[in-house]
Amino acid sequence: MSNATLDIRRRTIVFAATVEIGTGLALMVDPAIVTALLVGTDLPGVGAVLGRCFGIALIALGLACWSRPQRAKDDSSAFWAMLTYNALIALYLAYLGTFGHLRGLLLWPAVALHAVVTVLLVWTWRGERRTTKQTPSDAGQAS
Repeated sequence: MSNATLDIRRRTIVFAATVEIGTGLALMVDPAIVTALLVGTDLPGVGAVLGRCFGIALIALGLACWSRPQRAKDDSSAFWAMLTYNALIALYLAYLGTFGHLRGLLLWPAVALHAVVTVLLVWTWRGERRTTKQTPSDAGQAS
């Protein structure tokens, strides 16, 4: 993988990790506000407990992925964790907005943010696959 592509991948992972840590902290402090902003509904009963549990999980994901790309050349576990999370959460939030008819002020911006992070990560993965498939003779001809 080229240094530029690797740098974009690492910056994307660190950005996504920072966003998830912030979201996790917000969920721990006041899950009702986050829920209202995302899906536009109240958070009754045990929902606040589950919201805080989700916040803890987001903080753990963010911390695991944020520190890893800074310290290691192999960021594959952070990459796959962030790719999986962002792709699935973008799809799920879009589903909630489209078929679940739940819409908060930040729902579609959150869908867009997670979709963009997913696209950036897939783009860097494809770039890596292209460069690893190149043989040494191909690399010499490309210059």
